Amino acid sequence: MKDTKVIELEEVAIRFSGDSGDGMQLTGTLFSDATALFGNDISTFPDYPSEIRAPQGTVGGVSGFQVQFGHKEINTPGDEAHVLVAMNPAAVKANARFMKPGGTIIYDVDSFTQKNLDKAKFSTDDPFGELNLEDFTKIAVPITSLTRESLKEFELDNKSVLRSKNMFALGLICWMFGRPMDYIENFIKTKFAKKPKVVGSNLKVLKDGYNYGLNMQHMTPQYLVNAAEIEKGVYRNVNGNQATAWGFLAAAEKAGRELFLGSYPITPATDVLVALAERRDLGVKTFQAEDEIAGICTTIGAAFAGDLAVTSTSGPGLALKSEALGLAVMAELPLVVVNVQRGGPSTGLPTKTEQSDLMQTLYGRNGESPMVVLAASTPSDCFYYAFLACKIAMERMVPVVLLTDGFLGNGSEPWRVPSMDELPAITPRIAKDSSSFKAYRRDEETLAREWAFPGMEGYQHLIGGLEKNIEGSVSHDPENHQKNSEIREEKVQKVVEMLPELEVCGDEDGGDLLVVGWGGTYGHMISSVREMRNEGKSVSLAHFNFIKPLPANTEKVFSKFKKIVVCELNMGQFVAYLRDKLPGFEYHQVNKLKGLPFSVAELKENFEKLLED
Repeated sequence: MKDTKVIELEEVAIRFSGDSGDGMQLTGTLFSDATALFGNDISTFPDYPSEIRAPQGTVGGVSGFQVQFGHKEINTPGDEAHVLVAMNPAAVKANARFMKPGGTIIYDVDSFTQKNLDKAKFSTDDPFGELNLEDFTKIAVPITSLTRESLKEFELDNKSVLRSKNMFALGLICWMFGRPMDYIENFIKTKFAKKPKVVGSNLKVLKDGYNYGLNMQHMTPQYLVNAAEIEKGVYRNVNGNQATAWGFLAAAEKAGRELFLGSYPITPATDVLVALAERRDLGVKTFQAEDEIAGICTTIGAAFAGDLAVTSTSGPGLALKSEALGLAVMAELPLVVVNVQRGGPSTGLPTKTEQSDLMQTLYGRNGESPMVVLAASTPSDCFYYAFLACKIAMERMVPVVLLTDGFLGNGSEPWRVPSMDELPAITPRIAKDSSSFKAYRRDEETLAREWAFPGMEGYQHLIGGLEKNIEGSVSHDPENHQKNSEIREEKVQKVVEMLPELEVCGDEDGGDLLVVGWGGTYGHMISSVREMRNEGKSVSLAHFNFIKPLPANTEKVFSKFKKIVVCELNMGQFVAYLRDKLPGFEYHQVNKLKGLPFSVAELKENFEKLLED
């Protein structure tokens, strides 16, 4: 037998892909978790079909999961995959464009029947030739028949056997990349503890997949990716929705308030609700409302009652919450809304990522209705921006919207779990002197009113959507409305005092090109800027997490660069906002609206053109 060919790589991207019933998301997640525990830095990108159950075997029904890992800092799931694991012909067709030239395709040869080729709309019986994949390493593995053979002794029905194919593929990939399987085995034992037959069958086929790689090493290369050097601490692999939920938990503990979440399930934000619903042990109250309007109205009620009040949603749901958001602005209650953005308009692309809710977030309410707007950049820093959103809301008595997106919410990366001592204090602005209390009397520095809630004797006051005077009584005075409208806007702008200045990654003193982005595009943008700087180009990055208000030094930063290009996953919403707020600059644009994140290659191509012009 020939020795195994071992290929050492700095970083590698793997894409698991198959029908939406093939368990690719679980396979990718388990491999990613095992890889993170091994010590690699990782970044993941789950790619779901938009239909709950598209026709089996069709390209529209393909579900994918890409993970990139390495022994250095990883910021993206990778533009292209080094290895594709394809469970059927449709998976190959859907993912051919995401493959690195000369990459490896491992495919279930049992599924490459004429029937499945027809379902995937291949016009010939040579799918690889038809897709121009001749130069790729192709490893045909009879995954289905080997899984059946592996599970003969368990006397399972055909459906249960086919459900286990993903474990065979996972075992094979674990061998190829030298991943220990302890974590995966423990997960299976815990997940199916009450179903010993399921535990036994999954462990058997997982190990048989691993042994298949070991036995067929003359045809299957092994890849070596060493562990990364990382800061010491307790780590776990976390996705953006989990991190957001835990940020709220930490904020509630720091503030000494109970946490309430009132939400309606909506893709891709539902996991925030699910994660918090599991934490009744920490005093969390979750309410699954009958609709989006009820979700935010119960949250407003919780804020009035003195809880840290949160609601989660995605684009269409934010539209439905807009009237009640205006009520939160008028009542000046501390409230946090998480908008996990997705493709629109209407139902749009519910499982795909987009950044097209910015204008809706800033302006999508009747009247002058200002609120603070933050945006997270990576799955793990969703924790910190969720925490900060709560701090701002409770200390400044203002609604806050936190923008994440489907890419961040579903994607994952290693996260060092902080101790509570590392997090800043949160001091809610709770009323303390009933003798001088007036509902809308404000702090001179912050313009925040005091927070008084039911049960606090001597603090009774009126609240509602009508304009109020300082006492809390309804006011129709035009001068009062003008003054209060200006105060509500100024109060939001004063939050800038709590925010750090805008940082520049690159030439802080100026240069040829400043790349500007916001939110979840950070990973691809910093990667492209770093690569270009390594090539000797004068390119820098200014990435925004604070949208309203903008960081205090934004204009100063912009003034140092010859050209500014704004990159976003929409038709140009942030650049329009910048043109309104900072009109003295010429802004170039790079926009994408395909339900996919940027690729490093396409960003670099655009930046090169701007440098050449």
